[in-house]
Amino acid sequence: MNLTIKRLLILGCALLAMTTSAMAGELNLSSAASLKEVINELSASYTAKHPGTTFLKNFGPSGTLAGQIENGGPADLFIAANSEWMDYLNSKKLVDAGSIKTFAWNSLVFAGTTSKKVSSMNDLQKLERIAIGSPKSVPAGEYAMAAMTKAGVATKLADKFIMAKDVRECLMYAELGEVDGGFMYKTDAMQGKKAKLLFTVPQELYPRVVYPMALTAKAAQNNEAKAFLVYLQGEEAKSVLTKYGFMLK
Repeated sequence: MNLTIKRLLILGCALLAMTTSAMAGELNLSSAASLKEVINELSASYTAKHPGTTFLKNFGPSGTLAGQIENGGPADLFIAANSEWMDYLNSKKLVDAGSIKTFAWNSLVFAGTTSKKVSSMNDLQKLERIAIGSPKSVPAGEYAMAAMTKAGVATKLADKFIMAKDVRECLMYAELGEVDGGFMYKTDAMQGKKAKLLFTVPQELYPRVVYPMALTAKAAQNNEAKAFLVYLQGEEAKSVLTKYGFMLK
């Protein structure tokens, strides 16, 4: 084997090692849309401390994200906005059961730009259009539907619903005045510039909003994914969650 061929082989092995290393430091995060600001800030902070790690982030409704993972979509860490979709993936053995932790909690509110006095669930009947995340895939929509049903107003409001693909779209509709108001999490309402928080939905009307997180089954032995999961349970993560209005207990 001549010197030129040896050099080419050495160069090829080096490039392969670099490519493998780059891929090894890449983490795919699938997170509930309502956590976008939190995850963006925490992933940026983590990368600053661990420059060898990069993130590919996928935000959306928990049901859609769970479906993507079930169908083989790339994900190392899944953070849902309710226990239902985490339990679903766990039942399919698509997440590492031992890694499931609670990331944070939230509360459901109603916010909008309407000039009408709206301070309770019963007042919603005064409105013409109400944004709600699709209950089939959006946990906020599922929580909202549970609250309206228990409050006895779901049937009366059914023809007023404008379905949104996720909780952030509910906020967008409310901000643009395309609806009188919408159901969203308190943390989303805090992001609004025009929409005002009109009332907090009584907690006794719906299950508590919880954000479980877990490594996917594919990432269960990924040391970088496990390290980031530990980081998300640390003091810096708690500080950022609190800043954006999430609850830790």
